[in-house]
Amino acid sequence: MTFAIILSGGTGTRMGLDLPKQYLEFRGKPVISYSLSTFDRHPLIDRIVIVADRQWRGDIDKWLCDLGIKKFAGYADPGETRQYSIINGLKEIKFLGGADKVIIHDAARPLVSDRLITSCLENLGDCDGVMPVLPAKDTFYLLDEQGMASKLLPRSLLAAGQAPEAFVYKKYYAANMSLSRDEVLRINGSSELALRCGLTVRTVPGDERNIKITTPHDLTLLEAYMEEEK
Repeated sequence: MTFAIILSGGTGTRMGLDLPKQYLEFRGKPVISYSLSTFDRHPLIDRIVIVADRQWRGDIDKWLCDLGIKKFAGYADPGETRQYSIINGLKEIKFLGGADKVIIHDAARPLVSDRLITSCLENLGDCDGVMPVLPAKDTFYLLDEQGMASKLLPRSLLAAGQAPEAFVYKKYYAANMSLSRDEVLRINGSSELALRCGLTVRTVPGDERNIKITTPHDLTLLEAYMEEEK
C-alpha cells in the first residue's frame, strides 16, 4: 500500500494575497487540482491524504468531485510547521491502517510529473528514502558569522532538493516519533529529518519544471511551462 500526502496547509503570505497560493485559480482550476489529478491517476499510488485547514475542506470536497478523484482517503490538520503537518499526515495514515510506502508532495507544486513520482517510488527498493534534486548552477561560498566568504563549496557536491519525497512508511514514521518537539521545529525539509535519524536517502534527478508557487512571478513561469507542454 502506497499513500500520498499532499501538503496544503500553507497560508501563501509571500504571494501578498489573502487566498493561499495552492487555492489560486489557474486556467480555470485551483492550483492544488493539478497535482491531485496526477497522483490520483498514477498506478503506483493507492490512497491520498490531504493536509488542509478545516475552513478549506468544503471547497476541496467540491474540487475532488469535479475532478473525479477516486483515491482520496481523508484529511489531516496542518501543523505549526511543515514537518508537523507531515507528522499529522503520517498519523492519519496510521489511523487508516498504515502503509508500506509514503510519498510527500506540496500542493503548490502543480507540475509534478508521472515520471518523477515513479522514480521516487521505484528507487525505494534498497534505501529508506528518495529525494529528487537539481544540480547547483551557481558558485556557492560558505560564510562566516560576519558575512565574510570563508570557503568555496564544490558545486559537484551540492544540489537543491525538490518534492515529492518518498519514504518507507514505518521507518519514517518511527523517525518522526523519535524526535523531541524542539528538534522537529528545527527541521526544514522532509529528508533532513530522515538523515538526522540515520535513515538512508537516495537522490534521483529532479525536474526544472516542477516549480513551487511562492511568488506572483512563479505563476508567470508556470504559464510559460504549460504553454511549452502544448
